[in-house]
Amino acid sequence: MTSSRARRIARVRPISPTTPDEQFFVANDAVEFASEAGRIWTVVDSPFPGSPANGSSAEQPGWHRGAEVVEDTFTFLAPSVPANVFGMAHNTGQPGRDLPTQAFHKAATSVIGPGDAIELASAVGYVDPEAELTVVVGRKVRGLTLENARDAILGFTIGNDVSARDLQKTDELWISAKSQDTFTPAGPWVVTDLDDRDLSIGIVHNGRELRTASSADLGWKVDEILVYLTSFMTLHPGDLVLTGFPAECARIAPGDVVTCRVEGIGELTNPVKAASWEKSPA
Repeated sequence: MTSSRARRIARVRPISPTTPDEQFFVANDAVEFASEAGRIWTVVDSPFPGSPANGSSAEQPGWHRGAEVVEDTFTFLAPSVPANVFGMAHNTGQPGRDLPTQAFHKAATSVIGPGDAIELASAVGYVDPEAELTVVVGRKVRGLTLENARDAILGFTIGNDVSARDLQKTDELWISAKSQDTFTPAGPWVVTDLDDRDLSIGIVHNGRELRTASSADLGWKVDEILVYLTSFMTLHPGDLVLTGFPAECARIAPGDVVTCRVEGIGELTNPVKAASWEKSPA
Protein backbone atom coordinates (compact mmCIF):
# COMPACT_ATOMS: atom_id res chain seq x y z
CA MET A 1 0.00 0.00 0.00
CA THR A 2 1.35 3.43 -0.90
CA SER A 3 0.36 7.06 -0.75
CA SER A 4 2.21 9.69 -2.74
CA ARG A 5 2.05 12.17 0.15
CA ALA A 6 2.21 9.58 2.87
CA ARG A 7 2.42 10.50 6.50
CA ARG A 8 0.97 7.98 8.87
CA ILE A 9 0.23 8.59 12.53
CA ALA A 10 -0.74 5.74 14.82
CA ARG A 11 -1.71 5.18 18.45
CA VAL A 12 0.17 2.15 19.73
CA ARG A 13 0.92 0.14 22.85
CA PRO A 14 4.30 -1.51 23.56
CA ILE A 15 4.23 -5.31 23.51
CA SER A 16 5.25 -5.28 27.18
CA PRO A 17 3.50 -2.19 28.58
CA THR A 18 4.31 -0.92 32.06
CA THR A 19 0.61 -0.15 32.62
CA PRO A 20 -2.47 -1.77 31.01
CA ASP A 21 -3.62 1.49 29.38
CA GLU A 22 -0.22 2.68 28.15
CA GLN A 23 -0.28 4.47 24.80
CA PHE A 24 2.10 6.37 22.57
CA PHE A 25 1.78 8.09 19.20
CA VAL A 26 4.17 7.26 16.39
CA ALA A 27 4.62 8.58 12.86
CA ASN A 28 6.04 7.24 9.61
CA ASP A 29 6.78 9.16 6.41
CA ALA A 30 7.74 6.24 4.17
CA VAL A 31 5.91 6.26 0.84
CA GLU A 32 5.89 2.46 0.63
CA PHE A 33 3.93 1.30 3.65
CA ALA A 34 5.12 -2.31 3.32
CA SER A 35 8.81 -1.42 2.92
CA GLU A 36 11.43 -1.86 5.64
CA ALA A 37 11.37 1.90 6.21
CA GLY A 38 7.59 1.67 6.48
CA ARG A 39 7.95 -0.59 9.52
CA ILE A 40 10.20 1.77 11.48
CA TRP A 41 8.23 4.47 13.31
CA THR A 42 9.24 7.55 15.28
CA VAL A 43 7.66 8.40 18.64
CA VAL A 44 5.92 11.80 18.41
CA ASP A 45 3.79 14.04 20.59
CA SER A 46 0.05 13.44 20.61
CA PRO A 47 -1.58 14.91 17.48
CA PHE A 48 -4.71 15.72 19.51
CA PRO A 49 -3.89 18.82 21.57
CA GLY A 50 -6.18 19.49 24.49
CA SER A 51 -7.52 15.93 24.62
CA PRO A 52 -6.51 14.21 27.89
CA ALA A 53 -7.83 10.87 26.62
CA ASN A 54 -5.41 11.12 23.71
CA GLY A 55 -2.36 12.16 25.69
CA SER A 56 0.81 10.11 25.53
CA SER A 57 1.93 8.06 28.48
CA ALA A 58 5.02 9.02 30.47
CA GLU A 59 8.25 8.51 28.56
CA GLN A 60 10.33 5.44 29.28
CA PRO A 61 13.55 3.97 27.84
CA GLY A 62 13.06 3.48 24.10
CA TRP A 63 9.72 5.31 24.19
CA HIS A 64 10.63 8.98 24.25
CA ARG A 65 10.02 11.66 21.65
CA GLY A 66 12.23 11.01 18.63
CA ALA A 67 12.92 7.37 19.47
CA GLU A 68 12.63 4.88 16.63
CA VAL A 69 10.45 1.81 17.24
CA VAL A 70 9.87 -1.19 14.98
CA GLU A 71 6.41 -2.63 14.41
CA ASP A 72 7.40 -5.89 16.10
CA THR A 73 7.70 -4.02 19.41
CA PHE A 74 4.14 -2.67 19.62
CA THR A 75 0.52 -3.29 18.70
CA PHE A 76 -1.70 -0.86 16.84
CA LEU A 77 -4.67 0.53 18.74
CA ALA A 78 -7.68 2.38 17.36
CA PRO A 79 -6.21 5.65 16.03
CA SER A 80 -7.81 7.79 18.76
CA VAL A 81 -10.01 7.75 21.82
CA PRO A 82 -13.03 9.67 20.49
CA ALA A 83 -15.58 11.65 22.44
CA ASN A 84 -18.00 11.20 19.55
CA VAL A 85 -18.38 8.70 16.72
CA PHE A 86 -20.76 9.40 13.84
CA GLY A 87 -21.95 7.51 10.80
CA MET A 88 -23.91 8.80 7.83
CA ALA A 89 -27.26 7.31 6.84
CA HIS A 90 -28.33 6.69 3.21
CA ASN A 91 -25.15 8.29 1.85
CA THR A 92 -24.74 6.45 -1.45
CA GLY A 93 -24.91 8.20 -4.80
CA GLN A 94 -27.60 10.57 -6.00
CA PRO A 95 -30.44 8.70 -4.23
CA GLY A 96 -28.74 9.43 -0.91
CA ARG A 97 -28.08 13.03 -1.87
CA ASP A 98 -31.71 13.49 -2.80
CA LEU A 99 -32.61 12.87 0.86
CA PRO A 100 -31.85 15.28 3.72
CA THR A 101 -28.43 14.90 5.29
CA GLN A 102 -28.72 12.54 8.25
CA ALA A 103 -26.17 11.29 10.75
CA PHE A 104 -26.43 8.66 13.45
CA HIS A 105 -24.43 8.44 16.66
CA LYS A 106 -22.33 5.41 17.55
CA ALA A 107 -21.19 4.91 21.12
CA ALA A 108 -17.53 5.74 21.66
CA THR A 109 -17.38 2.54 23.71
CA SER A 110 -18.07 0.55 20.54
CA VAL A 111 -14.62 1.41 19.15
CA ILE A 112 -11.99 -1.33 19.00
CA GLY A 113 -8.64 -1.57 17.25
CA PRO A 114 -7.01 -3.72 14.58
CA GLY A 115 -7.02 -7.41 15.45
CA ASP A 116 -9.60 -7.00 18.21
CA ALA A 117 -12.62 -9.27 17.93
CA ILE A 118 -16.06 -8.16 16.78
CA GLU A 119 -18.28 -9.89 19.33
CA LEU A 120 -21.80 -11.01 18.43
CA ALA A 121 -24.49 -11.73 20.98
CA SER A 122 -26.44 -14.93 20.39
CA ALA A 123 -29.71 -13.09 19.69
CA VAL A 124 -28.31 -10.24 17.62
CA GLY A 125 -29.58 -11.62 14.30
CA TYR A 126 -28.26 -10.61 10.90
CA VAL A 127 -25.04 -8.54 11.12
CA ASP A 128 -23.10 -6.90 8.29
CA PRO A 129 -19.72 -5.14 8.26
CA GLU A 130 -19.35 -1.86 6.35
CA ALA A 131 -15.92 -0.61 5.27
CA GLU A 132 -15.86 3.18 5.39
CA LEU A 133 -13.50 6.06 4.74
CA THR A 134 -13.35 7.67 8.18
CA VAL A 135 -12.46 11.24 9.09
CA VAL A 136 -10.27 11.74 12.16
CA VAL A 137 -10.94 15.18 13.63
CA GLY A 138 -7.79 17.04 14.65
CA ARG A 139 -9.08 19.96 16.68
CA LYS A 140 -12.12 21.35 18.48
CA VAL A 141 -14.49 22.85 15.91
CA ARG A 142 -18.00 24.25 15.58
CA GLY A 143 -19.75 26.03 12.72
CA LEU A 144 -17.48 24.91 9.89
CA THR A 145 -18.02 26.12 6.34
CA LEU A 146 -17.12 24.56 3.00
CA GLU A 147 -14.19 26.97 2.89
CA ASN A 148 -12.60 25.87 6.17
CA ALA A 149 -13.90 22.33 6.79
CA ARG A 150 -10.58 20.77 5.78
CA ASP A 151 -8.82 22.64 8.57
CA ALA A 152 -10.58 20.37 11.07
CA ILE A 153 -9.20 17.12 9.59
CA LEU A 154 -6.10 15.46 11.00
CA GLY A 155 -6.40 12.73 8.38
CA PHE A 156 -8.29 9.60 7.41
CA THR A 157 -8.47 6.07 8.74
CA ILE A 158 -10.58 2.97 8.05
CA GLY A 159 -13.76 2.41 10.02
CA ASN A 160 -16.00 -0.66 10.07
CA ASP A 161 -19.61 0.31 10.75
CA VAL A 162 -20.77 -3.08 12.00
CA SER A 163 -24.58 -3.10 11.74
CA ALA A 164 -27.24 -5.42 13.14
CA ARG A 165 -29.83 -5.35 10.35
CA ASP A 166 -32.72 -6.97 12.23
CA LEU A 167 -32.32 -4.46 15.05
CA GLN A 168 -32.29 -1.58 12.58
CA LYS A 169 -35.85 -2.54 11.64
CA THR A 170 -37.11 -2.35 15.23
CA ASP A 171 -34.98 0.52 16.59
CA GLU A 172 -35.62 3.67 14.59
CA LEU A 173 -32.68 5.45 16.25
CA TRP A 174 -30.35 2.51 15.37
CA ILE A 175 -28.71 2.61 18.81
CA SER A 176 -28.94 -1.13 19.44
CA ALA A 177 -28.00 -1.83 15.81
CA LYS A 178 -24.90 0.36 15.65
CA SER A 179 -23.58 0.94 19.19
CA GLN A 180 -23.06 -2.52 20.57
CA ASP A 181 -19.69 -3.20 22.17
CA THR A 182 -17.03 -3.87 19.48
CA PHE A 183 -19.26 -2.62 16.63
CA THR A 184 -16.81 0.08 15.45
CA PRO A 185 -13.39 -1.30 14.57
CA ALA A 186 -11.06 1.50 13.44
CA GLY A 187 -7.45 1.80 12.29
CA PRO A 188 -4.78 0.81 11.77
CA TRP A 189 -3.45 4.37 11.45
CA VAL A 190 -4.30 7.88 10.25
CA VAL A 191 -3.06 9.01 6.84
CA THR A 192 -2.71 12.77 6.44
CA ASP A 193 -2.91 14.80 3.21
CA LEU A 194 -4.91 12.08 1.48
CA ASP A 195 -6.92 12.94 -1.62
CA ASP A 196 -10.24 11.37 -0.63
CA ARG A 197 -12.23 12.09 -3.81
CA ASP A 198 -11.89 8.70 -5.55
CA LEU A 199 -10.58 5.95 -3.30
CA SER A 200 -11.44 2.28 -3.75
CA ILE A 201 -13.37 0.85 -0.78
CA GLY A 202 -14.15 -2.81 -0.16
CA ILE A 203 -14.32 -5.84 2.10
CA VAL A 204 -12.61 -9.23 2.13
CA HIS A 205 -14.83 -11.73 3.95
CA ASN A 206 -13.16 -15.01 4.92
CA GLY A 207 -10.66 -14.55 2.10
CA ARG A 208 -13.29 -13.70 -0.54
CA GLU A 209 -13.07 -10.22 -2.01
CA LEU A 210 -16.49 -8.60 -2.31
CA ARG A 211 -17.50 -6.01 -4.92
CA THR A 212 -15.65 -2.75 -4.38
CA ALA A 213 -16.83 0.82 -4.86
CA SER A 214 -15.33 4.29 -4.55
CA SER A 215 -15.49 7.22 -2.20
CA ALA A 216 -16.69 9.08 -5.29
CA ASP A 217 -19.92 7.09 -4.91
CA LEU A 218 -20.77 8.79 -1.63
CA GLY A 219 -23.73 11.12 -1.90
CA TRP A 220 -22.58 13.74 0.62
CA LYS A 221 -18.85 14.46 0.55
CA VAL A 222 -16.45 14.88 3.44
CA ASP A 223 -16.55 18.70 3.58
CA GLU A 224 -20.35 18.74 3.45
CA ILE A 225 -20.61 16.14 6.21
CA LEU A 226 -18.38 18.16 8.54
CA VAL A 227 -20.32 21.35 7.84
CA TYR A 228 -23.56 19.52 8.62
CA LEU A 229 -22.33 17.97 11.88
CA THR A 230 -20.79 21.17 13.21
CA SER A 231 -23.95 23.12 12.43
CA PHE A 232 -25.52 21.62 15.57
CA MET A 233 -22.64 20.38 17.75
CA THR A 234 -18.97 20.70 18.60
CA LEU A 235 -16.52 18.11 17.31
CA HIS A 236 -13.48 17.33 19.45
CA PRO A 237 -9.93 16.18 18.74
CA GLY A 238 -9.97 12.46 18.07
CA ASP A 239 -13.63 12.25 17.04
CA LEU A 240 -14.38 9.79 14.23
CA VAL A 241 -16.79 10.38 11.35
CA LEU A 242 -17.60 7.35 9.20
CA THR A 243 -18.71 8.67 5.83
CA GLY A 244 -20.79 5.85 4.34
CA PHE A 245 -20.52 2.48 2.66
CA PRO A 246 -21.02 2.25 -1.13
CA ALA A 247 -19.69 -1.30 -1.69
CA GLU A 248 -20.84 -4.90 -1.10
CA CYS A 249 -21.08 -6.55 2.31
CA ALA A 250 -21.87 -10.04 3.59
CA ARG A 251 -23.38 -11.46 6.76
CA ILE A 252 -20.82 -12.25 9.45
CA ALA A 253 -20.84 -14.94 12.13
CA PRO A 254 -18.49 -16.17 14.88
CA GLY A 255 -15.40 -17.72 13.33
CA ASP A 256 -15.29 -15.29 10.41
CA VAL A 257 -12.51 -12.84 9.56
CA VAL A 258 -13.32 -9.43 8.07
CA THR A 259 -10.82 -7.16 6.32
CA CYS A 260 -11.87 -3.64 5.37
CA ARG A 261 -9.82 -1.94 2.67
CA VAL A 262 -9.56 1.72 1.72
CA GLU A 263 -7.15 2.74 -1.02
CA GLY A 264 -4.32 4.96 0.20
CA ILE A 265 -4.78 3.84 3.82
CA GLY A 266 -4.48 0.06 3.89
CA GLU A 267 -6.34 -2.75 5.61
CA LEU A 268 -8.20 -3.20 8.89
CA THR A 269 -8.66 -6.83 9.89
CA ASN A 270 -10.80 -8.16 12.75
CA PRO A 271 -11.92 -11.66 13.68
CA VAL A 272 -15.52 -12.34 14.68
CA LYS A 273 -16.45 -14.34 17.77
CA ALA A 274 -19.37 -15.03 20.07
CA ALA A 275 -19.93 -12.40 22.74
CA SER A 276 -17.60 -12.97 25.67
CA TRP A 277 -20.06 -11.36 28.10
CA GLU A 278 -22.69 -14.07 27.56
CA LYS A 279 -22.58 -17.07 29.85
CA SER A 280 -21.53 -20.31 28.26
CA PRO A 281 -24.27 -22.93 28.02
CA ALA A 282 -24.42 -25.34 30.95
